Amino acid sequence: MTFHKIDLDTWPRREYFEHYFRAVPCTYSAVFRLDVTALRQSGRKFYPSMLHHLSAAVNRRTEFRMTCLPDGTIGYYDLVHPCFTVFHKDTETFSNLWTPYVPDRDAFLASFDRVMTEWGDRPGLTPQPDVPENTFPVSTLPWASFEGFNLNLQHGYTYLPPIFTMGKFAESGGRIMLPLAVQAHHAVCDGFHVCRLIGDLQELLDAES
Repeated sequence: MTFHKIDLDTWPRREYFEHYFRAVPCTYSAVFRLDVTALRQSGRKFYPSMLHHLSAAVNRRTEFRMTCLPDGTIGYYDLVHPCFTVFHKDTETFSNLWTPYVPDRDAFLASFDRVMTEWGDRPGLTPQPDVPENTFPVSTLPWASFEGFNLNLQHGYTYLPPIFTMGKFAESGGRIMLPLAVQAHHAVCDGFHVCRLIGDLQELLDAES
């Protein structure tokens, strides 16, 4: 893991960062419908495959690897990993787990299976130890679809990584569509950047066919 400090004096985004981070702190969210038909028809495990595609798309773009360190230093990691939720039916609670991102999908899926075997049934909010700093959160609501979704973070205005929430997929016009909510910090990415991320993600999903 390498952290790269941003030189605010030369950063082209400095004016926008100062405005949306300090003057008018602002996060925003949007819901997109992804075509996951090819992935559903591939026979691959859906959740870990989506985690891999999300990780690949996030790691393509610096603006989604940004962070604010406890001392206020702004920068980005060279690589980030997904921190994802698993649901416990017996207690109706969830746990946060994480898997190192690697470009090789088979290796990633094998790592996911190992994590689930060891930690998937463990209770508690964060049963898996040694959670790295360079993660981004992903959760899923497989029980219902949605057209709007928003997280209200009381102390979220210094949290720069994107937050993803997947809903229940449904068939529409012969295609299988997945709602994906994206929460982002306006200081480091605009609507353009989020839309480009979704384009990258859909491109990866289309390549399943």
